[in-house]
Amino acid sequence: MAFPTKKLIDDPNDVVTEFIEGLVETYPGLQYLDGFPLVKVVLRADVSAATYDKVAVISGGGSGHEPAHAGFVGEGMLTAAICGDIFSSPTVDSILAGIRAVTGPKGCLLIVKNYTGDRLNFGLAAELAKSEGYKVETVIVGDDCALPPPRGIAGRRGLAGTILVHKVAGAAAAAGLSLADVAAEAKHASEVVGTMGVALTVCTIPGQVTSDRLGPGKMELGLGIHGEPGAAVADIQPVNVVVSHVLQQILSTETNYVPITRGERVVLMVNGLGATPTMELMITAGKTVPKLQLEHGLAVDRVYTGSFMTSLDMAGFSISIMKADSLILQRLDAPTKAAYWPVAADGNHPPAKIPVPIPASQLAKTDEPRSQTLQVNEQGQILEVAIEAAANAIINVKDNLNEWDGKVGDGDCGSTMYRGAKAILEDIKNYPLNEAAETVSEIGSSIGRSMGGTSGIIYTIFFKAAYSQLKASSQSGVTSKQWAEALAASIAAVSKYGGASAGYRTLLDALIPASSVLEEKLNSGCDPCTAFILSSEAALAGAQSTVDMQAQAGRSTYISGEILSTVPDPGAMAAATWYRAAALAVKAKYQS
Repeated sequence: MAFPTKKLIDDPNDVVTEFIEGLVETYPGLQYLDGFPLVKVVLRADVSAATYDKVAVISGGGSGHEPAHAGFVGEGMLTAAICGDIFSSPTVDSILAGIRAVTGPKGCLLIVKNYTGDRLNFGLAAELAKSEGYKVETVIVGDDCALPPPRGIAGRRGLAGTILVHKVAGAAAAAGLSLADVAAEAKHASEVVGTMGVALTVCTIPGQVTSDRLGPGKMELGLGIHGEPGAAVADIQPVNVVVSHVLQQILSTETNYVPITRGERVVLMVNGLGATPTMELMITAGKTVPKLQLEHGLAVDRVYTGSFMTSLDMAGFSISIMKADSLILQRLDAPTKAAYWPVAADGNHPPAKIPVPIPASQLAKTDEPRSQTLQVNEQGQILEVAIEAAANAIINVKDNLNEWDGKVGDGDCGSTMYRGAKAILEDIKNYPLNEAAETVSEIGSSIGRSMGGTSGIIYTIFFKAAYSQLKASSQSGVTSKQWAEALAASIAAVSKYGGASAGYRTLLDALIPASSVLEEKLNSGCDPCTAFILSSEAALAGAQSTVDMQAQAGRSTYISGEILSTVPDPGAMAAATWYRAAALAVKAKYQS
């Protein structure tokens, strides 16, 4: 079974030439030869064969691997890239045109991935160029470590490790080395790098439908960059497990594909295959480095993470490990103007993390839990049960909040509130519960540290504003009216900085009615516990009324009224939930 895909493509036959046109329009240091559609060559705009006094470094292959190869044309890397059709080797005529365009007296180096079509076409072009008087050397890259040692003449496939070879050769050429020396460095680099890929999906060739050869919950180990089958299909595993398997394959002493042993230094490349988000690639990199260090005893000198050699829209990644020495690191760190080389990855790493700065006011605080240093008074106990009840209520409605937010927002309201609630429950043992104002401030700090996003800053403002209001009171205890004033001050601060007010379909539509009822009941002489309960009912009613409101703040403003009318505002429901839970807990405490 297959299914159609949505693509920003007008004519599948024109994808390569239109890609080249867009690339050259984007980067002023690039040009292309006017030979479409037969000749598809991207070259440095500052290089002419008649005047170029360095070794030209040329690579290429079938298209569909962008940014490879054209994205790595630039001073300090490739001089030209020869682009074939999708997953098809470029023609001999196209390769020969590229050689003629950029090769000066010092000659050119062809870097070729180990595929039969590439070897044949680049090989014939090299021989023809030599017959015309050009100096030409060729380096074949076969860095695949996924499959058993090959029999026959096919050899190991060329994969993302080729990009590291490009960089080494390009830097050597830029340094003015001879053709023989540039070729020698490139050959050495190709012999000390190994790569293995893992795919979660197959790719979609322009104009064709996407195959579901990889079913739900499956991944393919060692899949080729043209979508060709790999070593095995397996159930999807956690990133840690997948990374461990890949590293074992690359560094296997049985196949000995890469001459790397414990105690040596390496370079790591984590390469996206086309549809893998940067976040997932960084997660993979973060798992890979400590495994190389701790499980394989290797020092990781450089880490390059991104999409370098893709397979159209394939989801997955490859890992390349290159043995490092001082010369290779020098070449990798050398400057380049290639658009897609990660220029910020050079140099030695400082420590990955440093301590979070601590406010001076907190430095004097004891590290001992509150329970060991001070007996909690009656008001502190009431405050404690209210806080715990409010936090637990949010934890219990996490999924409901996410479901509502999935319809009118980005689907993470419950998860965000959950993080804040968990942080509060973890930190409450250190709250100074006998000091209400300080406790409220600490709640704000717990939220600010854990929640993030708009909700996090809104609630941090909310609790810090309440703290300022409570702190203005000189009394040791806090009266019910002072709590009401603190709530009103918090609402005013959120409205001031967030821009929302009543009727905007936000958490204020729960808190404003609650504040009004609380103030009204207290002023009329109602006992504080009853006033709190009645105000919590108003909060819940206010939150539920948001079903009938048109959003005027937050992501919900982009949602149609028809969709909004199906669910209440998640932020308002969250506020009503914790407020109601706190009120019921206080009531239960007084009645116990």
